[in-house]
Amino acid sequence: MNIIRCPWCLGDELYMKYHDEEWGNPVKKDIELFEALILDGAQAGLSWITILKRREAYREAFDGMNPEKIARYGNKEVARLMGNPGIIRNKRKILSAIGNAQSYLAMMEGPGFAQWFWDWVEGKPIVNHYKTMKEVPAYTELSARISKELKKRGFSFVGPTIIYAFMQASGLVNDHLTDCFCRSDLKQPQSRQDNMKS
Repeated sequence: MNIIRCPWCLGDELYMKYHDEEWGNPVKKDIELFEALILDGAQAGLSWITILKRREAYREAFDGMNPEKIARYGNKEVARLMGNPGIIRNKRKILSAIGNAQSYLAMMEGPGFAQWFWDWVEGKPIVNHYKTMKEVPAYTELSARISKELKKRGFSFVGPTIIYAFMQASGLVNDHLTDCFCRSDLKQPQSRQDNMKS
């Protein structure tokens, strides 16, 4: 049987596995959304496969993506990360991850990180019906509004394009093409986590 997938993932086993099992599935756990946002920020100017291949290295380097620990990083930790060949050694992106962890913790004093994001889409994924990759936008009016609000809250590397990629990856938006085999369960999207908070 010939499985039809979104063409962006073809040609790499890791990429196809990510597409099949993760991309577009609703993520409703705070800590998973935090990791996704940090990794999408690291992606800026690069391809997602570049970051995906380094995801485990990022988890190890950033204390399991624990925002409480990352928020306390100082010069010593920054120097350690800048010397780690397993991640993208971009100081601005490393400092952004630290600042974003601090902003994340501030948001957790309210309804929570996941709740905040899912409120933008009224608690359920926006399901698009694109037939070709050319139809899929780089960003939308909604991702621009979310980006603006995140920047007000102190986040960085959260431009409209990064936020739209984050929304696609985390299932806030489902942009699997109409002929992709992953479209079969769109009427009842499966959530990786039922709890909104970690």
